[in-house]
Amino acid sequence: MNFENIEFSSIDFESTGHREGIGDEPIQVGIAIMSGFNIDKKSFFRSFIKPSQENKVTARSHSVHRINDKDLTNAPLMYELWPKINGLLKKRVIVAHGAGTEKRFLRAFPMHGFDPWIDTLQLAKKIIPSCSDYSLGALINEHCSHEELKELCPNLTWHDALFDAVANLILLKRLLFMVKGKLSYQEILKF
Repeated sequence: MNFENIEFSSIDFESTGHREGIGDEPIQVGIAIMSGFNIDKKSFFRSFIKPSQENKVTARSHSVHRINDKDLTNAPLMYELWPKINGLLKKRVIVAHGAGTEKRFLRAFPMHGFDPWIDTLQLAKKIIPSCSDYSLGALINEHCSHEELKELCPNLTWHDALFDAVANLILLKRLLFMVKGKLSYQEILKF
């Protein structure tokens, strides 16, 4: 199968951080679409998400993504964003880096049916086994164009959900070029 004929939708969530007895909840979502290896800036979607009242942003999480509880005061609830999120994900190959968190947050919507997934963290481990750091930032800095990322998301930075979603598409594009002719579509979807 030719990857140029596939639409990929990359999703990233930022969260409150884990609290004992409460868990964590999404507080920001970012989604971007790539078709024919072109990242479509018009497809970009980014929104804060209001968590439940008892779940506040932890100090540790705030230090990572700089989102605080005040930023979320007027944010929509996750279910209010569902029609938009669903429309951007359905009938596309979903991409995430360390996809466990994204899958877990999307399970809040039973019967969503998003499949297949590509986890670029697992794919990178297969394709670049000698790498010492598989974080999204390290992989972008070592193997991709940071300039393309800055051009697509000029006023954003790491741990902004949209910035990370776009970075993930840039990484996926690079990984797919690295394995062209070596791994089949079915093999790549195992990651």
